[in-house]
Amino acid sequence: MERTVGTITRGLRCPIIKAGDNIEQIVVDSVLNSAQAEGFTIGERDIVAITESIVARAQNNYATIDQIGQDIKQKFGDETIGVLFPILSRNRFSNCLRGIARGAKKIVIMLSYPSDEVGNHLVSLDLLDEKGVNPWTDELTEKEFRELFGYNKHTFTGVDYIEYYKELVEAEGAECEVIFSQKPKTILKYTNHILTCDIHTRYRTKRILEQNGAKKVYTLDDILSESIDGSGYNEQYGLLGSNKSTEDAVKLFPRECQPVVDKIQDLMKEATGQTIEVMIYGDGAFKDPVGEIWELADPVVSPAYTAGLDGTPNEVKLKYLADNNFSELSGETLEAAIKQHINEKDDDLVGAMEAQGTTPRRLTDLIGSLADLTSGSGDKGTPIVFIQGYFDNFTK
Repeated sequence: MERTVGTITRGLRCPIIKAGDNIEQIVVDSVLNSAQAEGFTIGERDIVAITESIVARAQNNYATIDQIGQDIKQKFGDETIGVLFPILSRNRFSNCLRGIARGAKKIVIMLSYPSDEVGNHLVSLDLLDEKGVNPWTDELTEKEFRELFGYNKHTFTGVDYIEYYKELVEAEGAECEVIFSQKPKTILKYTNHILTCDIHTRYRTKRILEQNGAKKVYTLDDILSESIDGSGYNEQYGLLGSNKSTEDAVKLFPRECQPVVDKIQDLMKEATGQTIEVMIYGDGAFKDPVGEIWELADPVVSPAYTAGLDGTPNEVKLKYLADNNFSELSGETLEAAIKQHINEKDDDLVGAMEAQGTTPRRLTDLIGSLADLTSGSGDKGTPIVFIQGYFDNFTK
């Protein structure tokens, strides 16, 4: 009988991961046990996706607020620090900010508005229009911002982040000033020692600051890029991708991830005889239409993946073929013509009309988003996602 199902995604449960656990063996055992318990067969080019969180936990990749503060103090000394473009997130940035403040005497926080880079809004575009404010040109002090827009709580968290961040800094004994601008150069009016905290635009921001006279500029991936007093670290991403762990610590993005995915692939091959693709994923790359938040607060969707997940999809649009190339056909004849077209399609369909409307994104971004939506961020307890049929098409 012909298959009637394409891609299947399963969230798999596994033991609670602790520091020092053999993450590779646990992942393999969890997949094999689930296949046996649920009655599914593991096939060639199935995908095992593992959330970055359990990899970092197994690596014990944590750091305390004190250790963040030590790194900040070593890099900036007693200078006033400009904390530039942080995202508005208790989970992502509150403990980072506390650590920064612990290593500083004064901080000037410069927030981008109307939203941060991942879409958390301080003020609506409609209110900007009503007040005649242009965020691309207008620089505002905290007093001016409050006079114009008052106090606004985040759609989902109910937090006024201006007040919240300022209180976090002052609770650590540092002086705090908050300003608002979309232009990186604005911060240079207050200090030339800057920690730029944006994620995806950090290299551009750093370049602009250095070209305009900044004396010292670090990005978040420079902080905890090496161990501080026995802390965890990430030589590539530093504090980027970190999450609040406890009230006094953060969990960092996992490090040395490529050996992990390669080992899992090898172990799965030994156990099943099949070549399974493996990836580690963090945030997905998608935007919420209500809160207008772009999910990707990690520096990348996937810090490591096996070679078979490199590249982008090379697909044709079935509805385009049905409405154009084979519009005179129907039924089994139409299906046969489309299947033949798929089997004979070019290896590179960039620019081809029959590929218009397909998604020209990296496979790891697409699959990581699928995995993130499947596992969720709460109490589902499924940090491993098993995906089947992703590379199949209408001819299979």
